[in-house]
Amino acid sequence: MVTYNDDQPIEETQDDSGKEDGETFQDGKASLTIINKHEAPLEESKFKVMLELTGAGSGSDRRGLDLVMVLDVSGSMEGDKLKKMITATQFVIKKLSPIDRLSVVTFAGHSKRLCRLRQITEQSQKEIENLVKALVADGGTNIAAGLLTGLQVLNDRKLFRRRAGGIMLMSDGDQNYGDATKVSVDKVPVFTFGFGQDSDPDVLTAIAVNSCGGTFSDVQNEENLSHAFAHCLAGLLSVVVHDLTLTVTEIDGSKIKEVSAGSYRQYKDDTAGSVTILFGDLYVKELRKVIVDLVLPHVCSEVDAPVLRINYNYSNGDGKTSDSGHLDAFTTRKEKSVEPEMKEVMTGVNRDRIALMMKEARVMADDKKLVDARKKLLEAINLLKSESSPLAEMYKSELQHLLEFMKSQDIYEKQGRSFALSAETSHDRQRFATRGDVEKLRIYAIPRMDTHLEQVKSFHEDPSKPLPTVGEDMKKENSMPIS
Repeated sequence: MVTYNDDQPIEETQDDSGKEDGETFQDGKASLTIINKHEAPLEESKFKVMLELTGAGSGSDRRGLDLVMVLDVSGSMEGDKLKKMITATQFVIKKLSPIDRLSVVTFAGHSKRLCRLRQITEQSQKEIENLVKALVADGGTNIAAGLLTGLQVLNDRKLFRRRAGGIMLMSDGDQNYGDATKVSVDKVPVFTFGFGQDSDPDVLTAIAVNSCGGTFSDVQNEENLSHAFAHCLAGLLSVVVHDLTLTVTEIDGSKIKEVSAGSYRQYKDDTAGSVTILFGDLYVKELRKVIVDLVLPHVCSEVDAPVLRINYNYSNGDGKTSDSGHLDAFTTRKEKSVEPEMKEVMTGVNRDRIALMMKEARVMADDKKLVDARKKLLEAINLLKSESSPLAEMYKSELQHLLEFMKSQDIYEKQGRSFALSAETSHDRQRFATRGDVEKLRIYAIPRMDTHLEQVKSFHEDPSKPLPTVGEDMKKENSMPIS
């Protein structure tokens, strides 16, 4: 069996452009915000606690990235599609730094590793670019083979401590060999890209959902592939926390009824009265919002009481774990409590509800019930009528896109379904995925993604113009507040 344990060691270079002068790469970190009402009645009552985990590191916390790009070179990619893929891949190559490594895998009827995981230097950048520029399209579409080879490149690494890893996989058609949805990818983030209207959103969505934190991007406008790659890379270059785990535990008689955390894996321990959520990696200034629905017990007198115990921990990449210790959410039990629900909590509940309604509308459309699907989307838009924040406007724009795609069954099948599935993975992961209008739909985008969007536009105008280094991106990012 072929093994890929020939990954190139990182050697020091004069141009370590992934790092600011005088700074070292520190352990990644996360911060927690607890939001809940200050008061609750004495009698048994329902109670909500919102938790916000934020990637609180700076750009200087970044680890080196081991990236595997898995690219479709089947016959349907011939011509303009292949050119656009090559251009999009060139942007990725140019944005990586000497602390990063890249391997390129292609697939048609079979898969092929074009190069081992190589440290990005001026020489290797040129050599990898030349490999990509020489690609030709021919043959069938064996997504499973490409995915398996990409996974093996990462899994066989000799050097992996204190390094982020990820796979970017793009395809423009239906798989006609193997079944990529059966490939085990639960320990690796796999970001998939459906390129053009003939790609298979079901397979690409399944791969992303099965992976650890991946998303599916719907790139129907073929001009947007570079934008999609750039956004994804911006996140991978911003990883500060690995293997983030959050555990919430009942305390002093409280009972956990539900934990809303998107599609991240949850494990319930009935004996301990706890629920654990596995989030995987977290980017700089990226948020994970969790809403915990509780039932508080009856108490006889007014008291300040803990209602939920919280713990989070994460890996620092070299086998050690950082742990928050026990953190408690408190409230005051009062005989006559009339405090309304916190605005931030209600906004979070509405966001979860809208995401669920989009999914329900997609299922209705799949069953050819477009009238019902459109009613469901209009109901979701109604929930946002009184809001005028930038985020609310993005949600409205996304819902309007879906309404347009559900004007007819034909439009839905050709365009709407891919868009809807991409939106679902994005909301379920609370992570940006490209779909539709990349200028307006910025839900979950982190500052680095906004920076990359501007850079990729400039790159398209003049690919020969040098791109800002990751260190320069960091300086800009560190001056931005968390949105």
